[in-house]
Amino acid sequence: MPWQNNEDSGEPGREQGRKRNPWGSAGGDGSGDRRGAKNPWGLPGGSGGGPRGEEGSRGGSTPDFDEFIRKSQERLREMAGGGRTGPRFGGGGSRPGGSLPSLPWALIAGGLVLLGLASTSAFRVDANERGVVTRLGKYERTKGPGFHFKLPSPIEQVTKVKFEDIRSTDIGASGGGNENLMITGDQNIIDIAYTVRWRVKNAERFLFQIADQDGTVRLVTEASMREAISRATLDDAIGPQRAAIAQEVAMRTQEVLDDYRSGIQIEGVEIKQADPPAAVDEAFKDVSAAQQDAQQFLNQARAYAQQVQAQAQGATAAFDKVYEEYRLAPEVTRKRMYLETMEQVLSKVDKTVLEAPGVTTYLPLAEVQRQRQRAAAGGQ
Repeated sequence: MPWQNNEDSGEPGREQGRKRNPWGSAGGDGSGDRRGAKNPWGLPGGSGGGPRGEEGSRGGSTPDFDEFIRKSQERLREMAGGGRTGPRFGGGGSRPGGSLPSLPWALIAGGLVLLGLASTSAFRVDANERGVVTRLGKYERTKGPGFHFKLPSPIEQVTKVKFEDIRSTDIGASGGGNENLMITGDQNIIDIAYTVRWRVKNAERFLFQIADQDGTVRLVTEASMREAISRATLDDAIGPQRAAIAQEVAMRTQEVLDDYRSGIQIEGVEIKQADPPAAVDEAFKDVSAAQQDAQQFLNQARAYAQQVQAQAQGATAAFDKVYEEYRLAPEVTRKRMYLETMEQVLSKVDKTVLEAPGVTTYLPLAEVQRQRQRAAAGGQ
C-alpha cells in the first residue's frame, strides 16, 4: 500500500496497526489507529492538520490525496458496472468535484419504445370518415366514427377514407377538345362537356378493388355518355332530351361500377355544355332561332284556338238557355227575339217611325239638320 509507514518500531502491535490502517499515527496504539480511520485528516490526538501530520514530518512517504480519490471513484465505477465517464451515485453530483448520477439508459430506451408502440395502437375516426384496418397488408376490419384501438404498427395499419364527401369529376372542358366531340345517332357531331358527382359507399372495396378510383369513374362515365349520345339525334341532345340523357348516363355508370365492385355511389350527372362543333355553330344557331320562332307561333295559335273555343262554348250555353225559355212561352219568346234583333239592326241607321192613325208622325230632325248643313256648304 502506498500509505504504509516505513519507520521501524520496537512494538510489533504498533507496526501491525500501521499496516492495517495507513491513516494511523506513529504514537498511537490499535485504538488510536481506529480513531484515525474515522478522521483521516488528523492525528488521534485531534491535532492533525492534514495527511502531512507529525508522522509524515518524520520522513515517511507523503500520500497524494487527489490521486487516491480518483482511483477510488474508478474502483467504485467498476464495481457498479459503469464506465469512466458515466456518473453512478446520487451523492457525487451534489459535492464539489463530484460527478452526476448515471441514468438507466436501457430502461429509458425501452420506455420510449413502449410509448411509441402505445401511440400507434390508438386512433380516432371522424364523423365523415371510415377507418380501414389492415393486418400485415391484409384487410382486417372497418371502423366507424369514434375512438378505437389496434395492434401496434407496423403489424396493423389504418387508412382513413372520406365517406360522406361528394366528389366531382369534370369530363370535357368548355371550349372544345377531342374528348368533347361525340357522334350522335343521326351521324352528326356534338361538342359536349359534363360533370359526374359521386361518393364512397363501401370503404374497403373503394381501397382494394380498383387502383385509380377517379380515373375509373371518368372512363366509365365517358363510355356511358358516348353510348347514350350514339342513340340520340343532335336536336334531342342539344334540346329537350339533355336531362333524360344525363339520367340514363348516371344509371349506366352505376351499373358498370357495381359490376367492378368499386364501392362507389353515383349521385348524378350534369351536362354543362351541348353544342354543335364550332365550324357550324352559327348555322345551328340560326336553325335554333327558327325553331324557337316556330314554337312561338304554335303557342300563339293554340292560345287563339282556346279563346275561340271558349266563346263558342259561351254562345252555346246562352242558346240553350233561350231555348228553355222558348219551350215555356213560344209567342213571348218569339216577339222578344224579333225586337232584340231589330234593335241591333236599326241601332246605327237613320229611320222614320210611323205610328197608327191619329198619332203625330215622328220627324227625323237629325236628318233635316244634316241637309241644311250640306246645302249651306254647297252655296259657299
